[in-house]
Amino acid sequence: MRAVKGHGTENDFVLLPDLDGAIDLTAELTRRLCDRRAGIGADGVLRVVRSENDDAARPMAQDAPFFMDYRNADGSIASMCGNGARVFARYLQRERLIGSEAVVGTRGGPRRVWLDGSSDITVDMGGPTFPDLQQRVTSGPLQGVRGTAVEIPNPHLVVPVSTVAQLRALDLSHAPVVDPARPDGQNVEFVVRRGERHLSMRVHERGVGETRSCGTGICAAVVAVAATDGMALGDGGTWRVDVPGGRCRVTWQASGTVLLRGPAVIVGDIELDDGWLRPAGETTAGTQ
Repeated sequence: MRAVKGHGTENDFVLLPDLDGAIDLTAELTRRLCDRRAGIGADGVLRVVRSENDDAARPMAQDAPFFMDYRNADGSIASMCGNGARVFARYLQRERLIGSEAVVGTRGGPRRVWLDGSSDITVDMGGPTFPDLQQRVTSGPLQGVRGTAVEIPNPHLVVPVSTVAQLRALDLSHAPVVDPARPDGQNVEFVVRRGERHLSMRVHERGVGETRSCGTGICAAVVAVAATDGMALGDGGTWRVDVPGGRCRVTWQASGTVLLRGPAVIVGDIELDDGWLRPAGETTAGTQ
C-alpha cells in the first residue's frame, strides 16, 4: 500500500491514495498508521477517494469529485479538517488531478479551495455557529475559566488566556477538563490577543491530544474573539493566528463564511510493507 506524508503548519497527516475506494480504513489501521513509534506517525489520516466511489460522498460527486475521508489519530471520524483540506488539495495538485481552484468533498459538506501558485492554499470553511452552551475549562492554573463554544463544523471551546507566557506555560499533555463536556467531546483552544487582529493559540484536539496546529480551531478562535468584540458577522478583515507550527490567516467575510489560508507541504511518499499491514497476530497461510 502506498502512503504519502504531509503537513499544514506542522499538523501532520498520512494520506492514503484510494481513488477506487478499495481500502477499508478501519479505526485500527488508522491508529497504527498514526503511531509515532511503530507506524508512520501523524495527527490523522486522509483517505483520497473519488466521491463517486464512496457511499458517504456520492451525493456530492457532481460538485466535489474528490472526497477527503478524515480520521483522527485515535480512529474516530471528524467532519472537517482545515489544515488537512489544504494538504489534501496540495496532493491533488501534485498529481495533476485539480487545477488552481477546486471543490473538495468532506463530511462537513463541499469545500472550495484555491491554489495560487504560492506555498499557501485557501479553504472556504463555511460559516460558524455558536451553540448556547455555558462551558468552563480547568487546565493547571486556569480554574473554571469561561469559554466560547463554536462549531465550524467541528465542536470547539475557545478559552481566553491573559499573556503569552501563561499560554506557553500550559500543560496540555492531559486533556483540559470541560464542564459540562459535550457528549462526543470538543477541541479546546487557548487564545491570547497579541494586537489588532493578531492572536496566538494552542490547542488540545479530541482524539489526538495537543497538536502543533488545528485549522478549524484557528477559525473558531478568530470568530470567538470577534464575537466577543461585538461582531455578529465578519467584516472582511484578515486576522493572523500564530500556532506552535507556524501561522495561518483567517478572513471572516460579511456573508458569514470563513476563509482559512496557510501553507501545505507534501513531505514524501512511503511504500508500506505487506507484513506490517497484516493485523497483529495474523499469519501467512501454512505458518504457525
